[in-house]
Amino acid sequence: MQPNARYEIRVEGIFNAPAHFGDACLRSESIGETTLMQFVVADPCALFGLIKRIRDHGLTLISVNRIEPPFYKQEYLP
Repeated sequence: MQPNARYEIRVEGIFNAPAHFGDACLRSESIGETTLMQFVVADPCALFGLIKRIRDHGLTLISVNRIEPPFYKQEYLP
């Protein structure tokens, strides 16, 4: 796991993430009956702690996905 990796976490239900996670939550969006949140996570322990806090709020975890930064390939011509 790279340091400061970005993760997208989806939970069941409508949840006001900024009220519970403050600045740690970069983005929170309710989509239908789920809430999608984005976080920057320093290491695996921080990710586990974040998932534990979600569980402690009584939320059902649907998915955890790492978001890869955009990759741009630069071609050089001879």
